[in-house]
Amino acid sequence: MKKGFVIGVGLTFLLAMVAKVVTVLPYLSLVGPLVFAILLGMLWNTFLPVQAEWKDGITFSSKKLLRVGIILLGMRLNLSDIASAGWPAFVLAFGSIVVGIGAVYAFMKILKVDKMVGFLTACGTGICGAAAIVAVSSQVKAKPEETAVSVAIIAILGTLFTFMYSIFYPFLNLTEAGYGMFAGGTLHEIAHVVAAGDAGGAVALDFALVVKLTRVMLLVFVVGGISIYMAKKDRAAGHAFSLKNLPIPWFIFGFLAVSALYSTGVVPEFIATQIVSLSYLLMAMAMAGLGLDVKFSAFRRAGYKPFLAGLAGSLVLVIAVYAYVQMIL
Repeated sequence: MKKGFVIGVGLTFLLAMVAKVVTVLPYLSLVGPLVFAILLGMLWNTFLPVQAEWKDGITFSSKKLLRVGIILLGMRLNLSDIASAGWPAFVLAFGSIVVGIGAVYAFMKILKVDKMVGFLTACGTGICGAAAIVAVSSQVKAKPEETAVSVAIIAILGTLFTFMYSIFYPFLNLTEAGYGMFAGGTLHEIAHVVAAGDAGGAVALDFALVVKLTRVMLLVFVVGGISIYMAKKDRAAGHAFSLKNLPIPWFIFGFLAVSALYSTGVVPEFIATQIVSLSYLLMAMAMAGLGLDVKFSAFRRAGYKPFLAGLAGSLVLVIAVYAYVQMIL
């Protein structure tokens, strides 16, 4: 195992622990350690740039450990408790994708932003952040810099909205379940959803994950549709449709399997609590890793027009989802 990899993982662990300690202080506990882990990562990378050899370890935390953390978090989700969500949760997830992509892309066109950057940012907003951008970019032949700009915009917007949700949650006039659906239906990354949902309590986090993971699962169909479209548009480039090329989010099934196991009642509550604590540590490390990939100077590099279009489209999504949640609950 390379030294740089160990340092990268160790740095995310350090920031996760600092975030946990910080949130013990009065008032700061309302924000939660997951949000602070993101902010600490951004601050570190802004003032103490991350070394190239650490990247693999940081990426391991932000990608792999996040998925493990999400899977283990299923140990706190009793499926019978969220059965009441039913079809409204699916409608919300589907509607979020349609509204998110449509609104952001429309504002991108209005502000005359680069077409590819606009489309990638729209997909990241509507579906599941950077994962959606990377998955879609591979299908539409996006340039590396176009993908990087879109990911930076989504990372900044998602972190901004997560922080704002955590602060203003008490003033949204939503139940825990409603707030969870609201967060899960509007935020960009799973990491952002977990951080914001956690600020609303256990029930809020459960509902937030259900809605968000439904959006993530729909990524398969969105990318599949894009693959078919591109294959028809340019068959000579070899874009034939194949299930092997679809970004199936297998960790979702792990999350559901652990949830099903917990729902049977065979796992002692003490053990379940310890597993959930471990999942929070892993997710906090993932948040730190996410923050370590972003500098505050990314605002300048991304340009103000793509950012403004993404912000405006995200606000439209927020308003639409808030109205929907208020209507059904």
